[in-house]
Amino acid sequence: MTQGPVRLDVSVGYALPRAGLPAAVSFRKWVAAALDGRIREADLAIRLVDAKEGRALNRHYRGKDAPTNVLSFPADIAEGVKLPKGVKMPLLGDLVLCAPVIAREAREQGKPLAAHYAHLTVHGVLHLLGWDHGDDREAECMEQLERDILAGLGIEDPYRER
Repeated sequence: MTQGPVRLDVSVGYALPRAGLPAAVSFRKWVAAALDGRIREADLAIRLVDAKEGRALNRHYRGKDAPTNVLSFPADIAEGVKLPKGVKMPLLGDLVLCAPVIAREAREQGKPLAAHYAHLTVHGVLHLLGWDHGDDREAECMEQLERDILAGLGIEDPYRER
C-alpha cells in the first residue's frame, strides 16, 4: 500500500517522567505505519500526560470527568483561510496519551505495554484521518484497519479476547 516516501514530522512531548514510557522513535514508527498509503505529508504532536492532565482535558473537551487513554485533536484548517504564498500546512493534529490509564489497561488486559501504546497511537492517528467508531459498522471497519496496521508491525490483534 506504500505510495513512496512520506514526509512526517512527529513531535513527542513528555509531561511526566519518561521512565518506562516508549521512546519518541517508537511513536514515530507507529504513526508512520498508520499513515502508510493514506497520506504523504503530515505534522502532528503527541503529548504523554499524567491522570490529572488527562482528566482535565477529557472534562474540558468531551465533558467526561475522568482521564481516558487517548484523545485526538484533528487540525481543521478553516475553510477559506489563506496561507502565505509557498507555505504548506500539512498539520494533521495532536494526540494526548494518558500514561497511567494506558499502563492500567495493559495490565488489566494482559497486553505488553508497548503493544498497547502502539495500538492507541494507531487508533488516535486514524481518528485524526477522520475514522470513527460511532456505530457498529464504523467500529468494525476501524478495528479491522487497526488489526492490519498492527499486524504489519508484528503486534497481535488488540481486540482478541485474552
